[in-house]
Amino acid sequence: MTSHGKAQELAKAVGREMYSKDRTSQFLDIALDEIRPGYARMSLRIGEHMVNGHGMCHGGFIFMLADSAFAYSCNSHNHNAVASGCMIEFLAPAQVGDLLIAVAEERLLAGRSGIYDIDVTNQDGKHIAVFRGKSHRIQGETVKMQGE
Repeated sequence: MTSHGKAQELAKAVGREMYSKDRTSQFLDIALDEIRPGYARMSLRIGEHMVNGHGMCHGGFIFMLADSAFAYSCNSHNHNAVASGCMIEFLAPAQVGDLLIAVAEERLLAGRSGIYDIDVTNQDGKHIAVFRGKSHRIQGETVKMQGE
Protein backbone atom coordinates (compact mmCIF):
# COMPACT_ATOMS: atom_id res chain seq x y z
CA MET A 1 0.00 0.00 0.00
CA THR A 2 1.31 3.47 -0.86
CA SER A 3 1.93 6.08 1.82
CA HIS A 4 -1.10 7.99 0.49
CA GLY A 5 -3.23 4.85 0.85
CA LYS A 6 -1.93 4.29 4.38
CA ALA A 7 -2.68 7.89 5.33
CA GLN A 8 -6.21 7.54 3.95
CA GLU A 9 -6.83 4.31 5.87
CA LEU A 10 -5.49 5.93 9.02
CA ALA A 11 -7.79 8.95 8.58
CA LYS A 12 -10.79 6.62 8.17
CA ALA A 13 -9.81 4.67 11.30
CA VAL A 14 -9.47 7.94 13.24
CA GLY A 15 -12.90 9.03 12.02
CA ARG A 16 -14.53 5.76 13.09
CA GLU A 17 -12.89 5.84 16.52
CA MET A 18 -13.69 9.49 17.17
CA TYR A 19 -17.30 9.10 16.04
CA SER A 20 -17.80 6.07 18.28
CA LYS A 21 -17.11 8.36 21.27
CA ASP A 22 -18.67 11.56 19.89
CA ARG A 23 -21.92 11.65 21.86
CA THR A 24 -22.78 15.18 20.70
CA SER A 25 -22.64 14.35 16.98
CA GLN A 26 -24.54 11.12 17.60
CA PHE A 27 -27.24 12.90 19.64
CA LEU A 28 -27.75 15.59 16.98
CA ASP A 29 -27.48 13.13 14.06
CA ILE A 30 -24.46 14.93 12.65
CA ALA A 31 -23.08 12.56 10.04
CA LEU A 32 -19.43 12.07 9.20
CA ASP A 33 -19.80 11.81 5.43
CA GLU A 34 -16.14 11.73 4.44
CA ILE A 35 -12.72 11.97 6.03
CA ARG A 36 -9.23 11.95 4.62
CA PRO A 37 -5.93 13.50 5.73
CA GLY A 38 -6.58 17.17 6.50
CA TYR A 39 -10.20 17.00 5.32
CA ALA A 40 -13.63 16.18 6.70
CA ARG A 41 -17.19 16.59 5.46
CA MET A 42 -20.06 16.44 7.94
CA SER A 43 -23.77 17.13 7.58
CA LEU A 44 -26.76 18.01 9.75
CA ARG A 45 -30.48 18.18 8.95
CA ILE A 46 -32.10 21.18 10.67
CA GLY A 47 -35.11 20.20 12.78
CA GLU A 48 -37.90 22.20 14.43
CA HIS A 49 -36.11 22.00 17.78
CA MET A 50 -33.11 23.88 16.37
CA VAL A 51 -34.77 27.23 15.64
CA ASN A 52 -34.33 30.47 17.54
CA GLY A 53 -36.87 33.21 18.32
CA HIS A 54 -36.78 34.38 14.69
CA GLY A 55 -37.79 30.96 13.36
CA MET A 56 -34.42 30.26 11.75
CA CYS A 57 -31.67 27.84 12.75
CA HIS A 58 -29.89 28.93 15.92
CA GLY A 59 -26.32 29.93 15.12
CA GLY A 60 -25.02 27.60 17.80
CA PHE A 61 -26.01 24.58 15.74
CA ILE A 62 -24.25 25.97 12.67
CA PHE A 63 -21.17 26.66 14.79
CA MET A 64 -21.30 23.16 16.29
CA LEU A 65 -21.43 21.53 12.85
CA ALA A 66 -18.49 23.59 11.60
CA ASP A 67 -16.53 22.96 14.79
CA SER A 68 -17.14 19.22 14.52
CA ALA A 69 -15.86 19.12 10.93
CA PHE A 70 -12.84 21.13 12.10
CA ALA A 71 -12.17 18.59 14.88
CA TYR A 72 -12.28 15.61 12.54
CA SER A 73 -10.07 17.24 9.91
CA CYS A 74 -7.39 18.37 12.36
CA ASN A 75 -7.30 14.95 14.06
CA SER A 76 -7.28 13.01 10.78
CA HIS A 77 -3.49 12.56 10.89
CA ASN A 78 -3.88 10.58 14.14
CA HIS A 79 -2.13 13.17 16.28
CA ASN A 80 -4.49 14.43 18.99
CA ALA A 81 -5.34 18.06 18.33
CA VAL A 82 -7.59 20.59 20.02
CA ALA A 83 -8.85 24.02 19.05
CA SER A 84 -6.71 26.95 20.12
CA GLY A 85 -9.04 29.47 18.54
CA CYS A 86 -11.72 29.92 15.93
CA MET A 87 -14.06 32.42 14.35
CA ILE A 88 -17.25 32.17 12.35
CA GLU A 89 -19.03 34.49 9.96
CA PHE A 90 -22.74 33.85 9.44
CA LEU A 91 -23.66 34.68 5.85
CA ALA A 92 -27.27 33.52 5.46
CA PRO A 93 -29.94 31.92 7.64
CA ALA A 94 -30.59 28.19 7.63
CA GLN A 95 -34.18 27.00 7.78
CA VAL A 96 -35.99 23.98 9.19
CA GLY A 97 -35.52 21.08 6.78
CA ASP A 98 -32.23 22.37 5.37
CA LEU A 99 -29.38 19.89 5.10
CA LEU A 100 -26.25 21.74 6.18
CA ILE A 101 -22.92 20.47 4.91
CA ALA A 102 -19.63 21.52 6.52
CA VAL A 103 -16.46 20.93 4.53
CA ALA A 104 -13.24 21.37 6.50
CA GLU A 105 -9.91 21.69 4.72
CA GLU A 106 -6.43 22.00 6.13
CA ARG A 107 -4.72 25.19 4.97
CA LEU A 108 -1.50 25.00 6.96
CA LEU A 109 0.14 22.46 9.23
CA ALA A 110 3.39 23.65 10.79
CA GLY A 111 4.84 21.88 13.79
CA ARG A 112 2.10 21.54 16.38
CA SER A 113 -0.17 24.22 14.86
CA GLY A 114 -2.67 24.07 12.04
CA ILE A 115 -5.14 26.32 10.28
CA TYR A 116 -8.39 24.96 8.85
CA ASP A 117 -11.12 26.60 6.78
CA ILE A 118 -14.66 25.29 6.96
CA ASP A 119 -17.43 26.23 4.52
CA VAL A 120 -20.99 25.55 5.61
CA THR A 121 -23.52 25.34 2.79
CA ASN A 122 -27.08 24.11 2.45
CA GLN A 123 -28.39 21.41 0.13
CA ASP A 124 -28.56 23.94 -2.73
CA GLY A 125 -24.93 25.01 -2.32
CA LYS A 126 -25.84 28.34 -0.73
CA HIS A 127 -23.17 29.55 1.69
CA ILE A 128 -24.52 29.72 5.24
CA ALA A 129 -21.28 30.37 7.15
CA VAL A 130 -17.50 30.34 6.96
CA PHE A 131 -15.42 29.21 9.92
CA ARG A 132 -11.66 29.29 10.49
CA GLY A 133 -10.12 27.16 13.19
CA LYS A 134 -6.64 27.05 14.62
CA SER A 135 -5.49 23.74 16.06
CA HIS A 136 -2.80 22.76 18.51
CA ARG A 137 -1.42 19.24 18.73
CA ILE A 138 -1.30 17.65 22.15
CA GLN A 139 0.09 14.34 23.31
CA GLY A 140 -1.48 11.11 22.18
CA GLU A 141 -3.06 9.37 19.23
CA THR A 142 -6.63 8.35 18.50
CA VAL A 143 -5.90 4.89 17.08
CA LYS A 144 -3.04 2.42 17.23
CA MET A 145 -2.38 0.95 13.80
CA GLN A 146 -1.47 -2.71 13.35
CA GLY A 147 2.23 -3.33 12.97
CA GLU A 148 3.23 -0.44 15.17
